[in-house]
Amino acid sequence: MKKSSNRLTLYIFLAMVVGIGTGYAVYLSYEKASTTPQTFADNVAIFTDIFLRLVKMIIAPLVFSTLVVGVAKLGDIKAVGRIGGKTMLWFISATFVSLFLGLVLVNIMKPGVSLQLPLPDAHASTGISKANMTLKGFFQHLVPDSVINAMAHNEILQIVVFAIFFGVAAAAIGEKANPVVKLLDSVAHIMLKVTGFVMNFAPFAVFGAMAGIIAVKGPVVLVTYGKFILQFYAGLLCLWIVIALVGYSILGKSVFRLLIGIKDPLLLAFGTASSEAAYPRTMEELERFGCDNRIVSFVLPLGYSFNLDGSMMYMTFASLFIAQAYGIPLTIDQQITMLLVLMVTSKGIAGVPRASLVVIAGTLSMFNIPEAGLILLLGVDHLLDMGRSATNVIGNAMATAVVSKWENKLVTENNTIQE
Repeated sequence: MKKSSNRLTLYIFLAMVVGIGTGYAVYLSYEKASTTPQTFADNVAIFTDIFLRLVKMIIAPLVFSTLVVGVAKLGDIKAVGRIGGKTMLWFISATFVSLFLGLVLVNIMKPGVSLQLPLPDAHASTGISKANMTLKGFFQHLVPDSVINAMAHNEILQIVVFAIFFGVAAAAIGEKANPVVKLLDSVAHIMLKVTGFVMNFAPFAVFGAMAGIIAVKGPVVLVTYGKFILQFYAGLLCLWIVIALVGYSILGKSVFRLLIGIKDPLLLAFGTASSEAAYPRTMEELERFGCDNRIVSFVLPLGYSFNLDGSMMYMTFASLFIAQAYGIPLTIDQQITMLLVLMVTSKGIAGVPRASLVVIAGTLSMFNIPEAGLILLLGVDHLLDMGRSATNVIGNAMATAVVSKWENKLVTENNTIQE
């Protein structure tokens, strides 16, 4: 398994390099022909689209089956509540740290002040709908009116809510639920095997994603936005260090084994700009690391709705970047208010296309910042999303490992429980 894992890592990395080279070659050939490379990008994107559709195909049954089995095996609602409380404590803390770090860094770096691009008209349309930031809208998204509909649209948060109810009910009725729990346990193992088959297609997806974006945008997009991209990735690196340090304080030296272990899902999320694509592989690696499978099944799905650390940091970073670009000063009070608003409005948006931009669009208008400023980011959003997605994977993996340690359910390399 380790040899197979290393081989996949190598193939994904090679696919990224070949994709960039192919995209650049296509960009140069179309540049000389004075035509658009969009057709090539659309065709090569088929690889990425197929892979992401395959991942979406397995997400709902995998999340439902593993979470129900995990909750049912926890035994009682008190255990679910205890683990859920610890999980949400980590999520809320991580969200605040990510948003706050983005706010601090954008004030220090000031990427919008030195922007050498023409500003879009303040009334220009971005084509991005705003997030529904009402309390009613949040709970409507939280609670499914049909679990079948939730599964059909891969609404992870709604699937999690139903699975928790289902699992707690299964635990409550005891032996009568055993046949169903055993069936779902078998389904979970089958879906993990299907995951192994699907992951073999990952290098093609990464190749398609990289070749397409470079063919259309060309290296000029890296030059024009180079400073902003580098500053944002420097910010993500700072966030990685913070997460790793906190993890080290709780997990000890095994945190390095965790970070090395999740290199495959991390590269996959980076290459496809989708943390969802890395979900099945992240689950496998966490169990291999020593996390209790019941806790992995419980914490990881919740993390995909409540603990998107990379996306959180981007929200404050991008919002203040746009304000700086338009020369709109925001007081410390206004910035803290923005942070608190984003903490609330960003929850439960898993599965929403361009989720970060959707939330930012709704937040900007509250502070009289032109939403058209998002146009400045659309051209490089895919490149930024690659870093956000990889960071989301690290944040959720660390959260799962930490909760396992807090529950004394983390097995070390020596097959002993880490106290």
